[in-house]
Amino acid sequence: MAQARKKLGEYGEHLAAEYLQNNGYTIVETNWRCPHGEIDIIARDHQSIIFVEVKTRRASSTEAAFANITQHKKQRLIKLAYTYLASHQHEQAAWRIDVIAIAVSSTQLPIVEHVEDALGW
Repeated sequence: MAQARKKLGEYGEHLAAEYLQNNGYTIVETNWRCPHGEIDIIARDHQSIIFVEVKTRRASSTEAAFANITQHKKQRLIKLAYTYLASHQHEQAAWRIDVIAIAVSSTQLPIVEHVEDALGW
């Protein structure tokens, strides 16, 4: 069971990275780790560093994936972003946190939904 969940997560992160690249983002790092946790994808656009949390679920819509972004998770993502920025001497850089939710179903193509600057919702 845990192995299947890991494979689903890896598949979702691959789809998310492809989606970002197809939409003009540059992938800087994937699965960046520090003592506070992991950032799934770090990307850049023309203006900002983007920290991307990817949530993949076996479902017919992305609703369940978005439901897993709790206030605690948002706070952890902020801490991770600050840690990354400090460790890479980017404290003054513009940045944001995005969420990409992916619904994978055996009856349809994967659904990818991207929320930019996701801390506000």
